Amino acid sequence: MEPLALRLLPGDDLRRALEAAVAGRGHAAAFVVAGIGSLRPACIRMAGAQEIRRIDADVELLTLSGSVAANGSHLHLSVSDLHGGVTGGHAGYGCIVRTTAEVLLALLPGWHFAREADAATGWAELVVRAPAP
Repeated sequence: MEPLALRLLPGDDLRRALEAAVAGRGHAAAFVVAGIGSLRPACIRMAGAQEIRRIDADVELLTLSGSVAANGSHLHLSVSDLHGGVTGGHAGYGCIVRTTAEVLLALLPGWHFAREADAATGWAELVVRAPAP
């Protein structure tokens, strides 16, 4: 594994920036180890839901984890509002960094992650291809 620490800037789309950082370094597989920061808005898909919920308010990014594949990501996050209420789910595109996002990625050189349709779940699921021994 190769660690990559990032600080994303105000206006960055959280998910797009992470995908671009991995691809920009020539990798096709990474895990998000941790992430904190602030967002506005936050776009979250709740478990089992088809639609994205947009929270158009200042929120703190409490947790971020997941995988980044060559053709998409599976990221989970939790955010808190000004009253301390916490919401979590799948991070969608459109989670915009408000002041900062500090993220630690674990790049996996030689590995290839892809998202492919899975008839058993109905979702595009992770397919892992390890480097040849």
